[in-house]
Amino acid sequence: MPRHEDTVPPVDSSPVTAFPDPLIGTSMEGRYRIDALIARGGMSAVYLGVDLRLGRAVAIKVMDARYGSDALFLRRFEFEARAVAGLRHPGLVAVYDQSVDFGTAFLVMELVEGGSLRELLRERGPMPPHAVVAVADPVLGALGTAHRAGLVHRDVKPENVLISEHGEVKVADFGLVRAVAEAGVTSASVILGTAAYLSPEQVESTTADARSDVYSMGVLIFEMLTGRTPFRGDTPLALAYQRLSYDVPAPGDVITGVPPELDEVVLRATERNPAARYPDGFAMREAILRAADDLDLPPFTVPPPRHSVERMIIARNRSLQMGQHPPAGVPGVPVADPRRLPVGAPGNPQAPGPHTSSLMDRPDDDIEADDTGIDDVEPAAPSLPTTDSAATLIPTLWLFLVILAAAGAGALGWFVGSHLFG
Repeated sequence: MPRHEDTVPPVDSSPVTAFPDPLIGTSMEGRYRIDALIARGGMSAVYLGVDLRLGRAVAIKVMDARYGSDALFLRRFEFEARAVAGLRHPGLVAVYDQSVDFGTAFLVMELVEGGSLRELLRERGPMPPHAVVAVADPVLGALGTAHRAGLVHRDVKPENVLISEHGEVKVADFGLVRAVAEAGVTSASVILGTAAYLSPEQVESTTADARSDVYSMGVLIFEMLTGRTPFRGDTPLALAYQRLSYDVPAPGDVITGVPPELDEVVLRATERNPAARYPDGFAMREAILRAADDLDLPPFTVPPPRHSVERMIIARNRSLQMGQHPPAGVPGVPVADPRRLPVGAPGNPQAPGPHTSSLMDRPDDDIEADDTGIDDVEPAAPSLPTTDSAATLIPTLWLFLVILAAAGAGALGWFVGSHLFG
């Protein structure tokens, strides 16, 4: 079987950078202190921060400077943040605030201390059925909640599925794909990170509804089961257009050991005709839970990626140091804007001022709630093993590690698993 080729370009997501980050130690609107870098992508960077007013840790997504002066982007950015902030589901990353500070658009979100499904797949490879269902259940519940509210994610992929250190699975990054599209700002990383999961209708006309997310979720489940995406292409465009002419194969045709019940879920979810798919996330969730019951799959707690937990610990330690010793500035490096002062510096405002626009104090927009989404990328890692022997061996090792955990040796089992497939 050919070697799997990653569709996500290498990026630096380490909280330790070769050059000082000018945002570290500053605050957004005098309220959200930026302490440490968590991840960086082509459109934005995500930081560990602290809400100084409420005293809680948060994730702060800071958009690239090119978006700060685009009125169309900012209008959609605010609307989507408002829409997602109104959703309530344990499988959704909560949105707390959105604003623009000195021309820098940012989003304040719930901090999920863990990592992404992409990182877990790179560490462990293909997942056994019970682990796949443990991920799909909360993700589909979250998507279903959004679908019933008239929202569409548009960018369902492993990078946007987060796993906490306690095994909670959450969908992140509703809200930016449409905004970026309206602003006319695209890049190679945006296309690369999304092309493998696009529905046929998104490729043909860029339109999307709940069934488009269902298709992307079918591709995601295919990847969890097999360790690879169903289509190949030399370019993002070629990769995207594969789905216009070819059906997604059954995972069981690619890797041994996939129950027919899960094959059926994937095949229906990825029908090229949207009318033949599950109508929304809730309907697909019911189908996969029914399959899990028929197969008598055991309950399972999804482990966070080992490397991402280590990275978060480093970021957390740095955040604690920031709280104890607020910096007076980064020597030799100016802050992003000369008016944005480090936390604790004289003249640092403690509330939104006239130069800011806050999610909580602006009127509703008149944009239709038809779709949302965001692009982001994760750290690059070695390609997943996809030879027949590796594809057969890895699910067996997952099951073996689950048995070890049940016997009280889970920590040792996951340590071994991470080193085999990290």
